[in-house]
Amino acid sequence: MVVQTRYPSWIILCYIWLLGFAHTGEAQAAKEVLLLDSKAQQTELEWISSPPSGWEEISGLDENYTPIRTYQVCQVMEPNQNNWLRTNWISKGNAQRIFVELKFTLRDCNSLPGVLGTCKETFNLYYYETDYDTGRNIRENLYVKIDTIAADESFTQGDLGERKMKLNTEVREIGPLSKKGFYLAFQDVGACIALVSVKVYYKKCWSIIENLAVFPDTVTGSEFSSLVEVRGTCVSSAEEEAENSPRMHCSAEGEWLVPIGKCICKAGYQQKGDTCEPCGRRFYKSSSQDLQCSRCPTHSFSDREGASRCECEDGYYRAPSDPPYVACTRPPSAPQNLIFNINQTTVSLEWSPPADNGGRNDVTYRILCKRCSWEQGECVPCGSNIGYMPQQTGLEDNYVTVMDLLAHANYTFEVEAVNGVSDLSRSQRLFAAVSITTGQAVTATRSAAIRVNVYDHDLAMWLVAHIRLKHHNRKRYFPLLCTFYSFNITHSIFL
Repeated sequence: MVVQTRYPSWIILCYIWLLGFAHTGEAQAAKEVLLLDSKAQQTELEWISSPPSGWEEISGLDENYTPIRTYQVCQVMEPNQNNWLRTNWISKGNAQRIFVELKFTLRDCNSLPGVLGTCKETFNLYYYETDYDTGRNIRENLYVKIDTIAADESFTQGDLGERKMKLNTEVREIGPLSKKGFYLAFQDVGACIALVSVKVYYKKCWSIIENLAVFPDTVTGSEFSSLVEVRGTCVSSAEEEAENSPRMHCSAEGEWLVPIGKCICKAGYQQKGDTCEPCGRRFYKSSSQDLQCSRCPTHSFSDREGASRCECEDGYYRAPSDPPYVACTRPPSAPQNLIFNINQTTVSLEWSPPADNGGRNDVTYRILCKRCSWEQGECVPCGSNIGYMPQQTGLEDNYVTVMDLLAHANYTFEVEAVNGVSDLSRSQRLFAAVSITTGQAVTATRSAAIRVNVYDHDLAMWLVAHIRLKHHNRKRYFPLLCTFYSFNITHSIFL
């Protein structure tokens, strides 16, 4: 029977107590996800030791006088040591690459008398990957060696007396892993070791908002050089920029790199920090391509938050072709100063522009011809046999010639100024009108009754001193003094 000789526990335990008073705690890095932290466990760890006389679980105190559980072994007197310590089964979650951080102390063999040739200053780290807990037996042949761990600094008996702290920290990687979990194992081959803490973790890129896109928690790749591409999701009230979807890359160190693309706030919203806030009342944003909300244009308003366009005030309109940023407008007033000339069955009309163009520059004119029975007071449309020069609607000039009228007939002509919103208006039409009777005389008309519609201005005295007659051969106009036998003016509104 072989009796294993070990150095007393107090040799290492005393040093652990020194560590407890001298070592300060380390904050967990934000990009690390803990799977195991032996220092955080205050109850017994109850790891498996094989043989049972090898590794020993002991208690110490940290800098806050909180109990910590550690393992030690110091069987340096006998050769061929093979003491195993195995953790409980560790679930790896979604991780593919695992990090193992070891904090330990190791005794300098030269400071231990009588152990030359049997004392070691290293130990071995192993892992075994499995989908489930395999029980308490340690089948050494199934374990894969990670590395041989050596101390950067070892302590002596003199260090104990001087209270010098020589804590070693080593980090190793495992991976890529494919099963649900794993065990860690520590093999002692004859060293005097105190395993102060074991921390197992994996790295991931924590959720972040970048360019108005949310990138979720992402586990790092299986290789040290791998970059995991992640597509972002736009924050509330944002949308992806056209053909430029947001993407980021999660590095092996748990850092976000290489942002590509972005999200932009939808219509009615503007960016504020990492969010999209609605436009306030009296403001709007018509497109996601616009950066900021704008104040409503003239004669428009928004009475709610998040408006993508402003509504027009009563009596004002926006044409379908009008962009949202232009002011709302209204139909023009009636043309002014309507005059006419009759030559047989042809009538020439001329007028002045309206006093109010409605705030638009697209004013044109249209002519409505009616044949009337003055005795009965009824009028009907003239029909398609009437000719207009240059045209009946869409007139840009302020004159027109109406041809092919019936002789000795009564007509009423309405001249209306229109613009891009006239057809949207629900208000009554505003126009200037004149009523005439055709004749057969070659010269100017001998009898006429005139009715004129006016809008927002006083009716001016008709002063018709010259009437322009078109000379058909020379295509010129000549002044001609005309005498009117019946010239009656009435101020009336045609609805």
